[in-house]
Amino acid sequence: MRKPKTRNNGEWTEARYWQQVRSSLRRGFRYWKPIVQCKLDARRKYTGNNKRQKWEYQCKKCKKWFMEKEIQVDHIIPVGTLKCSDDIVSFLERLTTEDGYQVLCNQCHNKKTKSEKAIAKK
Repeated sequence: MRKPKTRNNGEWTEARYWQQVRSSLRRGFRYWKPIVQCKLDARRKYTGNNKRQKWEYQCKKCKKWFMEKEIQVDHIIPVGTLKCSDDIVSFLERLTTEDGYQVLCNQCHNKKTKSEKAIAKK
């Protein structure tokens, strides 16, 4: 059964609408000082052959070094979901904590996210 498209002049479902809100809030806090500091703490000067790369970042979990496009700044305690207007305040509070961030490579971040989603389903 298809979900009704009640948002954006009949183009989006409720789930798609809240996905957009969630994504916009996360993007808006990309340069939050504690997140920037977390990345600064996890980086070192790159010494390889790629002249365009200045820094590399260490994954907190696997301890390997990666280019910036291969890492994510992760909330140690998950931010959670945003599925309705009642969730906005708690989502923002968890999104903008002053600490509790870690740098993870994309692979480790994906594993952590999958395990968190599996736990949330139960």
